[in-house]
Amino acid sequence: MTKAIFPVAFLLVGLFLMACGCRRPEVLQPPVTGRVPHTLEAHGQTRVDNYFWLKERENPEVVAYLQAENTYTNSVLEHTNALQETLFEEMTGRIKQDDESVPYFKRGYHYYHRFEEGKEYPIYCRRETSMDADEQIMLDVNQLAVGHEYFAAHGLEVSSDNNLLAFAEDAIGRRIYSLRFKDLTTGELLPDAIPEVTGNVAWANDNRTVFYTRQNLETLRPHLVYRHILGTSPADDAVIFDETDETFQCSIEKTKSERFLVIHSDSTLTNEARFIEADSPTDEFAVFLPRQRGHEYSIDHFGDRFYIRTNHEATNFRLMSTPVGDTDLAHWQEVIPHREDIYLAAFEIFRDHLVVSERENALIQLRIKPWTGEGEHSVDFGQDAYDAWIDNNPELNTTMLRFGFSSLTTPDSIFDYDMVTREKKLKKQEEILGGFVSANYIAKRLFATARNGVKVPISLVRRTDVEAGPIPVVLYAYGSYGYSMDADFRSDHLSLLDRGFAYAIAHVRGGQEYGRRWYEDGKLLKKKNTFTDFIDCAEFLIAEGYTTSDQLFAMGGSAGGLLMGAVVNNRPELFKGVVAQVPFVDVITTMMDPDIPLTTSEYDEWGNPNDRESYDYMLSYSPYDHVEAKAYPSMLVTAGFHDSQVQYWEPAKWVAKMRALKTDDHLLLLHTNMEAGHGGASGRFQRYRETALTYAFMLDQIKPE
Repeated sequence: MTKAIFPVAFLLVGLFLMACGCRRPEVLQPPVTGRVPHTLEAHGQTRVDNYFWLKERENPEVVAYLQAENTYTNSVLEHTNALQETLFEEMTGRIKQDDESVPYFKRGYHYYHRFEEGKEYPIYCRRETSMDADEQIMLDVNQLAVGHEYFAAHGLEVSSDNNLLAFAEDAIGRRIYSLRFKDLTTGELLPDAIPEVTGNVAWANDNRTVFYTRQNLETLRPHLVYRHILGTSPADDAVIFDETDETFQCSIEKTKSERFLVIHSDSTLTNEARFIEADSPTDEFAVFLPRQRGHEYSIDHFGDRFYIRTNHEATNFRLMSTPVGDTDLAHWQEVIPHREDIYLAAFEIFRDHLVVSERENALIQLRIKPWTGEGEHSVDFGQDAYDAWIDNNPELNTTMLRFGFSSLTTPDSIFDYDMVTREKKLKKQEEILGGFVSANYIAKRLFATARNGVKVPISLVRRTDVEAGPIPVVLYAYGSYGYSMDADFRSDHLSLLDRGFAYAIAHVRGGQEYGRRWYEDGKLLKKKNTFTDFIDCAEFLIAEGYTTSDQLFAMGGSAGGLLMGAVVNNRPELFKGVVAQVPFVDVITTMMDPDIPLTTSEYDEWGNPNDRESYDYMLSYSPYDHVEAKAYPSMLVTAGFHDSQVQYWEPAKWVAKMRALKTDDHLLLLHTNMEAGHGGASGRFQRYRETALTYAFMLDQIKPE
């Protein structure tokens, strides 16, 4: 075990002083952790990491340091405890406790989940034929979660004969699951239990064979597909597929038609699919189309053809089809052509219709295409900043499309849309308790001009009775992996809006709001566009009078936390405060370690630092490597001790280094959830404890002097 320069006793003394009240909150001293110089060499360069030792998860000094930081954060913000409690009560008070999802129909049953008052977890149910039939509880997650600080149920799949349920459970938050099976006719759990799996499962049509994936327990890369026969020992399960390329991961699913099982091998830039008839689970999987670097494709099935979303000779993707018996590229036929200004995001197949989700002008459009070719049209949403999605549509033989809609002022809404009559019926809108009135809020779509002339959208919402500015603003962004941050509704934001804040989303490059090129212009050797776009959006909001630098907060999580780190290094004076949630900040060290989860599979996102050009570019922005002796704004950094995506030590090291070097007296706080992973607490109410802490931190920064 590495011994730190400052022993654990130092931290424990600090904890004692805080606990006994020997120091007043205003003179509390932050924790100081030990420095153990660790040399890292690559490409003839040497870096010294004084906090490398914090990755020793089992080291009691590491745990003591994290606990000391938590105690310091709680002590510094102790005067906001009443505010935190008020915020928590507000946010949870807006949630309808005895709530129920909109049922969807599949193979003769209506499936839904519901919540009971005071309970943290969902209850999964179904009713046969009609919603007037008796309710059958398939899985009560509250019962499974008893005795666990964290619990997640995942991957619920019902067998083709409707009699068996497969589900996966995780009681740690590391996303390492155990696969379980339940007889829905008797309510009994089967003896089959398969540990250390991903939670991805698919049934064959014989109702006794299941396929599942397993990950490397160090890197957490899913690379193995197994076949299990109920009633046999998991030790005898056959390995059906091993994805040996460490830049890929694999998964398995059944097509919507339920005729085929498909193994997907996916990397950032390349896909490959294998398939068998679901009626013949012992057959060998056939390759749909061999992988070719840069070719991304996904498949579904209908009738006698496969349908393929592909970027082959199509930057923004197009839709193709091919006969089931011949999947070679030469036989593909075009269904929807490529368009330079429209991105094909997804598709859904019905017996008489094809539905495509497309992005045009940074907004989602749902387009309905009858197979007859007549009556093509798009769904009208009637707003200029929103989120829309194809919801759960398991049935082929229907004219009804289930879709979702949300905006900054409209709670999540589920609609049934008749694709023939074009009648739209609201099935459910999230009920926001506490007197919420949508008309009390106004949303705008703004456009900031980036330094290279590109127009970057900003979605902003505030109360109608609050002056347009300058007011406190939270500016949020993500900007990686092609994930678009659409302008959807969050009820917890009301606690900020109702206190005079505005909330804004910067749709920076690295997402996919404007199609594939918007993503490609914010990754690899163009990654810095993400950071400069965010800075330019912040400057725009200040220049246009929406806010001022002493009222502007920046917020982002995970890869968005990397964005926060880069921004705060480059323009710390722009912001009153920064919230970096589970931030990916130690870019070079993490990406040089193939044993850390997500490393090898993300070379095409960030670059492979074993290549000198990529190494130099990544090093030029890596937040941890660019911490220096200067003033930083007030900062709240969060981590999850069991985080499977951004390891806890990245935010911990970052805070330790900033604490040693920064020249200001602004707050620097680290809060580590010692019982959870990347997503924080698992319960539907308890997760708002961390949100309340975050909001109290920001509200406290702008309180009157």
